[in-house]
Amino acid sequence: MGSEVKSDEDTDNKGQVWFVNHKFDHLVDEEAERHSDANRLSALLLMRFAFKSLGVVYGDLGTSPMYVLYNTFPDGIKDTEDVIDALSLIIYTLTIIPLIKYVLIVCRANDNGQGGTFALYSLLCRHAKLRTIPNQDRSDEELTTYSRSTFHERSHAAKTKRWLEKHSCSKIVLLVLVLVGSSMVIGDGILTPAISVLSAAGGVKLDYPKVDNKSILNEKAVVLVAVAILVVLFSVQHFGVDKVGWLFAPIVFVWFLLIGGIGIINIWKYDSSVLKAFSPVHVYWFFRKGHTWPSLGGIILCITGTEALFADVCQFPVLSIQIAFATVVYPCLLLAYIGQAAYLMKKPDHVHDVFYRSIPDIIYWPVFVVATAAAVVASQATISATFSLIKQAVALGCFPRVKVMHTSKKYSSHIYIPEINWILMILCVAVTAGFKNQHQIGNACGFAVVIVMLVTTLIMILIMLLVWRCHWILVLIFTVLSLLVEGTYFSAMIFKIHRGGWVPLVIAAAFFISMSVWHYGTMKRHQFELQSKVPIEWILGLGPSLGLVRVPGVGLVYSELANGVPHIFAHFITNLPAIHSVVIFVCVKYIPVYAVPEGERFLVKRVGPKSFHMFHCRDDEFEKNLFENLFRFMRLESLMDSCMASEVYSPCDQGDSKDDANLPDPHKVTTTFSPNSIVSVVSPEYTVRTMSSSQMISQDEIDELEFLTNIRATGVVHILGKTVMMARRDSEFYKKILIDYIFTFLRKICRENNAIFYCPRECLLNVGQVIIV
Repeated sequence: MGSEVKSDEDTDNKGQVWFVNHKFDHLVDEEAERHSDANRLSALLLMRFAFKSLGVVYGDLGTSPMYVLYNTFPDGIKDTEDVIDALSLIIYTLTIIPLIKYVLIVCRANDNGQGGTFALYSLLCRHAKLRTIPNQDRSDEELTTYSRSTFHERSHAAKTKRWLEKHSCSKIVLLVLVLVGSSMVIGDGILTPAISVLSAAGGVKLDYPKVDNKSILNEKAVVLVAVAILVVLFSVQHFGVDKVGWLFAPIVFVWFLLIGGIGIINIWKYDSSVLKAFSPVHVYWFFRKGHTWPSLGGIILCITGTEALFADVCQFPVLSIQIAFATVVYPCLLLAYIGQAAYLMKKPDHVHDVFYRSIPDIIYWPVFVVATAAAVVASQATISATFSLIKQAVALGCFPRVKVMHTSKKYSSHIYIPEINWILMILCVAVTAGFKNQHQIGNACGFAVVIVMLVTTLIMILIMLLVWRCHWILVLIFTVLSLLVEGTYFSAMIFKIHRGGWVPLVIAAAFFISMSVWHYGTMKRHQFELQSKVPIEWILGLGPSLGLVRVPGVGLVYSELANGVPHIFAHFITNLPAIHSVVIFVCVKYIPVYAVPEGERFLVKRVGPKSFHMFHCRDDEFEKNLFENLFRFMRLESLMDSCMASEVYSPCDQGDSKDDANLPDPHKVTTTFSPNSIVSVVSPEYTVRTMSSSQMISQDEIDELEFLTNIRATGVVHILGKTVMMARRDSEFYKKILIDYIFTFLRKICRENNAIFYCPRECLLNVGQVIIV
């Protein structure tokens, strides 16, 4: 987790006002970060990562052979040639979408290891000003991990960037695309466990094929078994996957070997003529037969899990994921589908249970056990991807604050979100028990998959233009090929809406409304904070005592304002006659980078002269680090004052004036610390390196350090704003619904600020205020 701290200066010595930003980022696994550059990995370590990626990344994609051909021919097979045509389309779909588009192209668009729709959005926001919440700060771009490209003015990238930044509607459209894609990924996280576990549990209906194909259990019993497995799966999520995660890769590896081996046996045993499906001519014949068009809804299921593949890319180097797909996943999947097609050429009436009926008798039950375990692993992969997506959405202000628990001390990507887990479980069980069969769930799952892929394609166009700066011909080829394939599947899925396709639409609509309303409310609240922040001249006019009684202690005033004095502080001192001797403004801010280096997590600025004492803290460890960095900042400040004695200090500079944007500010520095020395002091105009912290310390500075130390010992009080946001009386009807009802409801059920900041209740002070937007 990364952070950054800022402090603004304003007066002399009785009370100081400091402003501190605490910046957070997405956590990165130690091992993944240490080995992020795949070119530096040894061959043995790369193979190890490739093997481990099978269990985390490819579980969902690997279990699709259990239900693809059944959903492709739900009404039975009328002509065996249709099987070869459908197989040919499956082969080329697996080649174009997962292999070429995702594994070779999209996975390389990860945001420093982070994958998924929001990761692409964060990457774009760093290369162009596309965020709708105006909380960007110039200091964000000074982070060493904040990579940002420069463009030639006449390049296509520069023209695209200017057009996007000029038209505010483009920012809204991009955000809507991201929210739609993310909502569909969440819907896929509900549907995939349902169809995977239900398909695996369906194997208990069949006895050994030789025993007259008798059913051990009826359909209702299979549904009960699937529901029981799902309930257990979601109930143990809070334990994390560390204790059993080492089993995932071996299970999925054995699963791929089994389905690949069974495919070879079936090709040799039944009909090797299905190999002619590698000819693209059969794709043409598939589309020429009008009656096979509805089969597209089943064929698209062969690429379910592809988006989860991209979402889980953060845990392994991209090269290892590519190796695993090319050497194990891709060939085994092809062999599995070809083997099932060979079986259906001789026994087309077994299409509804083709996966289990094509298994040799001698290994039937071992395969059933491995299939059930693989379905659980696949479900776990989509659940983990959903947790990761929700966490990214919270960081970008697109989802209500929820409790995020890290279930591993070693791997930061292993998280658990209780509220989301139980919502997923309820919806997943409802879908399984409601539909009771794979076909309708398959239609729902296919509809979600194709929409997510269309969204990814549209965002990737901007990535290729702005980030990679590809030639427009390459962008055009990628766009045409992707939209041709995905648009074809989308046109077929439209006719499946009434047969289960409405499920992901309803689920995604619920999450889309929640995320968009929360983002809209957050944006309005931030705009209010910017417009109503307190002028620094008003603070200076109050004098060192702020016109109040300064009582001993440290007051931490939390706000979402990155610069300036928040409105809640004026509201507080206007209604109360006293304030603490030291006040710290706290701003918790998430930065769109994968990690903030340890030494860059505190950006300190002083508000006013030295007599206005204010600081920011969150928990005991953070508070300790905060005061250590404040003490170092004062030493640096003394050093700067002695080196730049001729500079005139203007306390009115709050970073808002464009004219003063390029002027050096000796009171605004970013510090990078080592245990024994101040390694670097960075400002827009100058850099001071490796200066001992024991040099050039003035007597005034020593007095101030002693003052801060003594005041800190008297106690710390956390001052939080408890705001209620309401729409104006003359607002439009839809705005009143959004703000007064939906946003207010989401605000009530989300986590309180004191829970997020771990503020002790005995040291907590809530300040209520009403915001009219």
